[in-house]
Amino acid sequence: MATMRIDKMIAQAGLASRSEATKAARRGGVTVNGEPTKDLARHVDPFSDRVTFNGEPVPAPGHLYLMLNKPEGYVCSTDDPSSPTVLSLLPEEWQSRGLFPCGRLDKYTLGFVLLTTDGGAAHRMLSPKRHVDKVYRFTLEKPLDPEAKEKWEQGVDIGGYVTAPCRLAMTSEREGEITLTEGKYHEIRRMAEALDNKILFLERIAFAGIALDKTLPRGAWRPLTPDELSRIAPYLEDGSSAKNGTN
Repeated sequence: MATMRIDKMIAQAGLASRSEATKAARRGGVTVNGEPTKDLARHVDPFSDRVTFNGEPVPAPGHLYLMLNKPEGYVCSTDDPSSPTVLSLLPEEWQSRGLFPCGRLDKYTLGFVLLTTDGGAAHRMLSPKRHVDKVYRFTLEKPLDPEAKEKWEQGVDIGGYVTAPCRLAMTSEREGEITLTEGKYHEIRRMAEALDNKILFLERIAFAGIALDKTLPRGAWRPLTPDELSRIAPYLEDGSSAKNGTN
């Protein structure tokens, strides 16, 4: 990857004009790898050097891939008149970058939401033909006996549709983890109801081989790491290695 000027990188990201970036740099508002810099004509590698503008990461050219730890009460949508969306958890300057949630968690489900600008990758990861694993931690209203567990794993009728086989790993009579490869509307909740039970707590803890960062507070977000990006590389254009637009 060719290097580029810091001021051009900031302007290209839509965070500020070059003159505005220069003023911010004079106030110590621009850093490269944690060190303030006033020389915005300096060339950096936008993918290996971490540039910040007024405390926020400056995205490099290319698509964005963010991990968000969704709290309760937010909807996975770019616009909803009745409830706050997951995008409202991002700083204002990031909300205009064209990000959208890859798949949906319902309003009351917590955990990992992948936000991206890469529509092609999102489509491929959500395609039923790809069998992308989604892992959730759950709590049930009533204990799950071995017979019900076996029925759940084999697939249950949730109203005219029989779910695909899934995997359950129980940690107690009412708690466990479920791994499934499809994502029907309220699927896990409807599966529990089909077995005369009810989901009391649901959190997505992994998606497409990427685990939710346990140090990421609820409602917080961060760019995917290079290792995490490598896990979704098969779903990106031409299957090439991912380059996150967020250093």
